[in-house]
Amino acid sequence: MIARWQRILLLCILLAMAAWLVWQWPHSPLRAVLGALVPLSIYLVVMAVEFVLMHITNRTDAAPRARLSQVVGAWWAEVWVALMVFCWRQPFRHQSLPDWLPAQPTEKRGVVLVHGFMCNRGLWLPWFAQLQARGHAYVAVNLEPVMGSIDEYADIIEDAVRQVTAATGQAPVLLCHSMGGLAVRAWLRAHQADGRVHRVLTLGTPHGGTWLGRFSRAVNGRQMSLAGDWVVALQRAEPAGRAALFTCWYSNCDNIVFPATTAALAGAEHRLVEGVAHVQMAFDPGVMEACLEEIGRV
Repeated sequence: MIARWQRILLLCILLAMAAWLVWQWPHSPLRAVLGALVPLSIYLVVMAVEFVLMHITNRTDAAPRARLSQVVGAWWAEVWVALMVFCWRQPFRHQSLPDWLPAQPTEKRGVVLVHGFMCNRGLWLPWFAQLQARGHAYVAVNLEPVMGSIDEYADIIEDAVRQVTAATGQAPVLLCHSMGGLAVRAWLRAHQADGRVHRVLTLGTPHGGTWLGRFSRAVNGRQMSLAGDWVVALQRAEPAGRAALFTCWYSNCDNIVFPATTAALAGAEHRLVEGVAHVQMAFDPGVMEACLEEIGRV
């Protein structure tokens, strides 16, 4: 569903840009070009506003505050990474590579990949070849309804966990980006599945909610409000010791999940990565290598 929406939105933007160019070029080529670049300019400004709000909000956070050079570098990296994810991989390539479940059980542990808000399995495309090359079976889920309650995703995750467990004979690692980590916690609550997962790795997950959640009109977006009712109720329902299953990566330049330490979970293992933006975190070489090492541990 989200792939269709993103294709339609991208097509509408490109058509509008082309129409403006055709209309204005005979009168003023400069005005034609500048007008056609308006959508890109809006995108750059909106992204910049996110980073400004993040940097201001993080002033009182316990995480080390990012240097201005780190913020600018993270903004520029996120501009390009987000374009690649939301304008190419998710709308057009999300089904280009299938899940990999070997016919015979393997000694290597399998992985369930769980994307975040307004995403689909296309987010994880760069991971697939590396996981398969290392012998890790994997299933990458699509969380739907796209704007529904996070609680509704539990059965989707349950099905993926069952598939990977059947293919490997072992409890899988769950690798989650952003909202995906909350969806996994909701799955653990719904299915009391602590004994059926080896480890949960979260990248930029708003475990305590996020400052930006207040502006969302989607059900799952509102559930991620900073210290909101849903995230508080989720934490209260969790048994002591469950957080020990988690390793949480968080960043002082996360432009979506801030203040920075809201991506930490009390009782979990924490990994701070400095100067890395929200979507960028899913592809940061250091984060990827650390996650692959964690997945490869027996």
